[in-house]
Amino acid sequence: MEPSNDLQNMRRLYTRSVLSEESAGSNPLELFQVWFSEAKEEGEQEPNAMCLATVNKSGQPSARIVLLKGLIREEFQFFTNYDSDKGKDIAENNKVALNFFWPKLERQIRIEGLARPIAKEESESYFAVRPRESQIGALTSNQSSVVPSREFLDKKFASLTKEWEGKVVPMPENWGGYSVFPTKIEFWQGRVGRLHDRIQFERKEKEWERSRLSP
Repeated sequence: MEPSNDLQNMRRLYTRSVLSEESAGSNPLELFQVWFSEAKEEGEQEPNAMCLATVNKSGQPSARIVLLKGLIREEFQFFTNYDSDKGKDIAENNKVALNFFWPKLERQIRIEGLARPIAKEESESYFAVRPRESQIGALTSNQSSVVPSREFLDKKFASLTKEWEGKVVPMPENWGGYSVFPTKIEFWQGRVGRLHDRIQFERKEKEWERSRLSP
């Protein structure tokens, strides 16, 4: 299929900001905090939404959007069902990639790292503060498994809502958090003529090595 003229002509000029070595500094996690705060202040829709890419045992990559729920011990934290496709992928190969894209700021952040499950106590602490509907949803869904219909899910959700009415909803045994230890972080700032600023930090033992990449 030939690309339409609309697709060929769709482009946006990036003129908002620049990313210099001076403004990048020497600690990528500190720069992440600055950029994340600016994304919230700018009103980016769900600034903590990030694309998580995993690879299964046959080498097939897969990507989906999840929500960042913590930057703890310099690691990026998210929560899911451990029996989901992403959980099975991570069990086989814990090398993952994350990507944040903030179009209003004309920025993205690319992260490569190693994922590991967090302590059950930490997962339970987070599960306890989730909205009740989300807690019931976690009990309802065997994430990534085939279901016969939407009606099946709705009935199961209603049944569990009634079952746990007035009680503390328990965290499923196969549900919890992952923490991604970053080994490489790239900051991307859109620029005119597609000559974007790309500054990469790569972990070298306990230090970060900074370099500028060609766009």
